[in-house]
Amino acid sequence: MVHSWWWGKDGGYRFLINGCKIGYRYQQRCSLVNIKFKWVKDSVLDAVVAGGRELKAACILVSIICSDHRCCLPVYHLSSRRGQLGLPHDLKISTFTRRYPTMFEEFYENDSGGTRVPWFRVTPEALNLHKEELLVFQQYQNDLLNRLRKLLMLTKNRTLPLQTIDQLKWDLGLPYNYLNSLIRHHPEHFSLVSLPDGRAGLRLLSWDDNLAISHLEKSSDFQTQEGVRNENLAFPVAFTRGFGLKRKCMKWLEEWQRLPYTSPYCDSSHLDPRTDVSEKRNVGVFHELLHLTLQKKTERRNVSNLRKALFLPQKFTKVFERHPGIFYISKKSDTQTVVLREAYERQKLIQKHPLVDIREKYVSLMKEGVLKRSTGMYKKKRDEYLDQMRNVCGDDFVDNRYTSEGESDHNPLSEYDSDEAPQNS
Repeated sequence: MVHSWWWGKDGGYRFLINGCKIGYRYQQRCSLVNIKFKWVKDSVLDAVVAGGRELKAACILVSIICSDHRCCLPVYHLSSRRGQLGLPHDLKISTFTRRYPTMFEEFYENDSGGTRVPWFRVTPEALNLHKEELLVFQQYQNDLLNRLRKLLMLTKNRTLPLQTIDQLKWDLGLPYNYLNSLIRHHPEHFSLVSLPDGRAGLRLLSWDDNLAISHLEKSSDFQTQEGVRNENLAFPVAFTRGFGLKRKCMKWLEEWQRLPYTSPYCDSSHLDPRTDVSEKRNVGVFHELLHLTLQKKTERRNVSNLRKALFLPQKFTKVFERHPGIFYISKKSDTQTVVLREAYERQKLIQKHPLVDIREKYVSLMKEGVLKRSTGMYKKKRDEYLDQMRNVCGDDFVDNRYTSEGESDHNPLSEYDSDEAPQNS
C-alpha cells in the first residue's frame, strides 16, 4: 500500500492510498495526545546560553555610544536606554560598564550646574571591533534582509509591531539602528504602518516564493518516492544524556514524526488546533523561527507575543516542553532561553554566521577585562598613569578621566552617585 502526501493548490494536504484521495479526514482524526516529558538539565547547552545576556548588553552599549558623533555619552543617557539591554533592574549601568575596562573607558565632565558626571566611551579595541562588525553588516546585508523578510512571511498579514522586531533584532543579527541602516534603503520590500492598537509596525510589501521554503524542507530536499513528493518530513531529534525516554513516549514520538509536515509559510487555517498534525505545524513554525536567528536560540519571552501574528493557539509555547528532543529550555540567567538542539554539536554552533565570529571576539575582550580587574592589572595601569600625570603637573593635578575602584558603587567623595540625570537647582 502506497501512502503519499503532497501540497494541494487550495493550500491543503492530499493523502493518497493506492492513488485514492482521502482529503483531510486523516488530519482531523489525529487528536492531540496528552504526552508529558520531564525537563532534564543539559549542562552543555546551558553553557551555550551562559553569558549571553551580558554580551548582548555590552554590544548594544557599544552601538549606542558609537552612534554619538563624539563616541561618548553621559551615564544618565545610557541609563535611559536600559530597557533595550535586558539587564537586571537592580544593576546600575555604571556598575555594569565598569566590569569591562577593556571595552569602556570612564571619565568625568561637569554639567551645567557644576556637578561632575561620569561619562563613558569605548576603548580603541572595542571601536575596532565595532567597525569590523559594521563591515560585516554591509557585506551580509542581503542575508540579514532576507531573514527579516522570512520572519514577516511567517506572520498572518506579513506585518509585525516594531516592538516585537526590536525584541528579536539581536537574535536575527539586525543592526542596532536597522530602521535607518536597512529598512529605509529598501522601500520596495518594507513599509512602516500604523497598527490598529496605535503601535508602529513593519509590513512586507511583496511575497517571494523563493524565500518561502523552510530550513527543514531545504535540508530534506523533498525526497521523492515513486515520483511523488514526500512531505511527511521528520524533525531531527536528540535527547540529553540520561533522559530516559519511556516506551509509550517513544512510540508516540515515532508516530508523530510520520504525520504530514505543514510548511510554516503555508496557510494552516484548515488544521484543527486540537490535533497532533496542527501541533507539528506549530513546532515547524518555531523550528523555522529559530533557524532564522544567528545562534539558533532566543529568550522564550521574545516569542510570547507572537501568537496572533503566527496564527498559533493558546499556550502555544507548551510545544517546547512537549518536544524536548527538538528544543531545549535553558533556565540560566534568571530567564528561559529556547535552544534548537540540532544546531549544536556540544557547545559548538554547527553553522556559524560571520557576525557570530564578531560576537565571540567581543566575548574574549570582555573576559580579558574581567581578568584584568580581578588580578589588579587595570588598577595598576591606571595608577601608573596617575603617577605620571602628577609628576608632570605636580600636586595640583586632579584626575577627571578615571574613577577609582571604590567609586564603582559608592564613594562619599564623589559628587555624583546615580545613573540618572542630575537635578540642577
